[in-house]
Amino acid sequence: MTPHKLTAQVDNRAHAMRIAGALQDLLDPPPDALTVFEDKTDDLNTPIIWRIEAYFSEPREPQALTSEIEALTGEPAPAFQSADIPDLNWVALSQAALPPVRANKFTVHGSHDRDRVPQGPNAILIEAGEAFGTAHHATTYGCLLAIDRLSETGRFRRILDLGCGSGILAIAAARSWPRARIQGVDIDAQSVIVARENAAVNRVGTQIDFICGPGVSSPEIRNAAPFDLIIANILAGPLITLAPDLRRCSETGTTVILSGILNREAPRVLAAYHAQGFALLSHRRYDGWSTLTLVKRG
Repeated sequence: MTPHKLTAQVDNRAHAMRIAGALQDLLDPPPDALTVFEDKTDDLNTPIIWRIEAYFSEPREPQALTSEIEALTGEPAPAFQSADIPDLNWVALSQAALPPVRANKFTVHGSHDRDRVPQGPNAILIEAGEAFGTAHHATTYGCLLAIDRLSETGRFRRILDLGCGSGILAIAAARSWPRARIQGVDIDAQSVIVARENAAVNRVGTQIDFICGPGVSSPEIRNAAPFDLIIANILAGPLITLAPDLRRCSETGTTVILSGILNREAPRVLAAYHAQGFALLSHRRYDGWSTLTLVKRG
């Protein structure tokens, strides 16, 4: 099947990242592959342009996509242009364009950058592919920074990565707390397969149990509760619905990291968790997205 590429240009990096985030995390179905990169020019008088490229297996009408992104983000979206592209391994090609991401102590990279990234406990190898989560998106980046901050003072032994995707956050937690037992769960079977492969490549496969199932309703998750650290990088709506379930999976002092939340949605998420006995520790904003860190009160 010949894939279809839709491109758009934005003159502001933060706006480009918000559009890319909406394409990846809010659009249903999302693109099969997505890249955001700086269109460099030798003319110093020419403004920097950020190019967004989204690849779909089925054709998408550009104007309809622009309208849908505007409805999802609540702000103007750029005009998309569409074009058929050759039947190449275009997902692999888009992977090679992704540079390493540094989130304080963590460096997340693909295999194409293995020789250029110092290897050690804080280097995490994640290939872009069928399970999203490479730290290029602000929601994953925000969670990595939250894990890094907590690792400086917190000691966690029972950790849950809810909606684990590629497994990157569970892997970061394993690197931060080598004595912890970690559960990762996702409703998507392919994500769980990818997460297990990523954990094995990063040599933490024996520390993490990845499960395909209905989140906190999974028997394995219920049996492992309560957790002292829960990480949930999903979306605002599901996070609000899950607030009572996360309370039941917690105990006094449990820390919760929540992401996948647009800045304008953060007050509703906070209200839902305050009602369940959680207090806010920090609210960090990255490129239009919020990462919340909370603690369960006694």
